[in-house]
Amino acid sequence: MAYDLDEQEQLDQLKAWWNKYGTLVVTLLVIATAVAGSWRGWQWYEGNQAVQARGYFEALEEAGRQKGDESVARINAAMQTLRADYAGTDYAARGALVAASSLAERNDLVAARSQLEWLVKSKHAALVPVAKLRLAGLLFEQKEFDAAMAQLTDPAASFAGLYADRRGDILAAQGKSAEARSAWNQAIELLGAINPLTPIVKLKLDALGA
Repeated sequence: MAYDLDEQEQLDQLKAWWNKYGTLVVTLLVIATAVAGSWRGWQWYEGNQAVQARGYFEALEEAGRQKGDESVARINAAMQTLRADYAGTDYAARGALVAASSLAERNDLVAARSQLEWLVKSKHAALVPVAKLRLAGLLFEQKEFDAAMAQLTDPAASFAGLYADRRGDILAAQGKSAEARSAWNQAIELLGAINPLTPIVKLKLDALGA
């Protein structure tokens, strides 16, 4: 097939461009294809992890509704798997809170504390304030007052009132009435008048004054 001079010139330019950049173009296409494949693979992996983690989380919830020593073993087994194999999932973080509550109800405070300590040190930032508040409560019950207070530092704004209330509980138990009163007054201010916890904090203050 014959080409006129303009077409031939365009073909020559295209060939020259391809000779210069063809290898780079092919390389970039290969990289782009590999990245896209890796991304789809990662999405599949995360989805598969979430599905499996949900199964263990549901088993954990079911065990929490059961009674007896066997339920404790099932709770611990489910959480052991979630923490070991699915630690990065939301199900592991939520599971730690569920397990801690269930174990505390069964008076297994050591195991409950272990779950909360794991969550506090995890990367699940959204649930860490909840875990620290509950851990402080467990430590308070075990009369480890200094350790409990250590959990109640630098709270997120939405937890500041709850942390202040818990500090008041600990200080009152230590006989530090003035400091407890200050903490509870702070809690009332931070919680606000319409918070359902505010009247309870006021009752604590009244009892402390009496």
